Amino acid sequence: MKFIADFHLHSKYSRATSPDMNLESLDKWARIKGLKVLGTGDFTHPEWSKSLKEKLEPAEPGLYKLKLEDETRFILTSEISCIYTKNNKVRKIHVLIFAPALEVVEKINAHLGFIGNIKSDGRPILGLDAKELAKIVLGISPDCFIVPAHAWTPWFSIFGSKSGFDSIEECFEEYSKYIYAIETGLSSDPPMNWRLSALDKITLISNSDAHSPRKLGREANVFDTDLGYDAIIGAIKDKDPRRFLYTIEFFPEEGKYHYDGHRNCEIALAPPESRKYNNICPTCGKPLTIGVMNRVEKLADRPAFAKASAGKPEGAIPFRSLVPLEEIIAESLGVTVASKQVGLEYNNLIKKLGSEFNVLLTATKQDLIGATLPEIAEGITRVREGHVSITPGYDGVYGKVSIFSTGEQKNIKKQKTLF
Repeated sequence: MKFIADFHLHSKYSRATSPDMNLESLDKWARIKGLKVLGTGDFTHPEWSKSLKEKLEPAEPGLYKLKLEDETRFILTSEISCIYTKNNKVRKIHVLIFAPALEVVEKINAHLGFIGNIKSDGRPILGLDAKELAKIVLGISPDCFIVPAHAWTPWFSIFGSKSGFDSIEECFEEYSKYIYAIETGLSSDPPMNWRLSALDKITLISNSDAHSPRKLGREANVFDTDLGYDAIIGAIKDKDPRRFLYTIEFFPEEGKYHYDGHRNCEIALAPPESRKYNNICPTCGKPLTIGVMNRVEKLADRPAFAKASAGKPEGAIPFRSLVPLEEIIAESLGVTVASKQVGLEYNNLIKKLGSEFNVLLTATKQDLIGATLPEIAEGITRVREGHVSITPGYDGVYGKVSIFSTGEQKNIKKQKTLF
């Protein structure tokens, strides 16, 4: 069975999340987006865990569904923030945990509750070595699965410039053999990760890390396998492109930590420019936030290739780069994402073509032309073909995607009308 999955998201009990991040809303938006399997997120939070137990019921082995609903499947996931000192350096690492059953979740929560406060936030902060977290979780159930989250972001990740390590082995030590995958994060894509031969054996997964329902699926994973926990985790562990078909990625430049920079001074720099300034902001003299591209450059033992396929290691899972549909519509109409026009056109496309991923991935050019305005159909086609230009993000500022040159949308509309 072919389906799309997004494993990493948050509930309304996490900081800076929408109050709409409840199970009913997640189920609704999964259908709008075209997602079959969603992570629950935040299973360590007592109130969210209680909600999972009350509102979900078993579906396929290791998967759950809302009672009285039979569309979306939920897989039990949670993110832990590990902040600790190792080798005389403060580490701040986010780790994604998958669990095979609610009974296992109860045991994990009971154990972690003795170590720190799991009630204060959906993504709890624990003074726990990531290796020790792996030891605890896998000791409770060897069927649990552990993935370093958004592996390259500067502040909270395994390879982050501000608080990470230079290798998986340095972080997880003897538990490294249980780390089968990492999450690329919005500011890196597979070709960037392929530059490290040390990651050749690691599967790259991509997820939204959504804090609001509309952000679901902005990155995701496409499978062709049985529905079930073991089938999904097995496809990831085996790194099998027949079962794990591809990941759906941001263009990494759009991520908010792609370039180096200093947000307060509106300074964004590519790695060679940063080196020229000794990683110091040329405006205020404070240290730059070193971004993902720079960090990859530092750890890479392979060159960057102009064509991604040229540097693809044997057995690597393919990928497709997309821009969220609302952003394409906004760019095509020359308005902001929050405008009423964008909402109307988004709902129109979903109603006519079924789901956002159907619009972005599978609808034909003729389907698009018949369903929406010509400039929007053209925008979707250009994104599919990779014909975009992006001003890279830096130091917490998202990059800016440009699909059209100034005024080009009006010309397309005029041409189509004349035709």
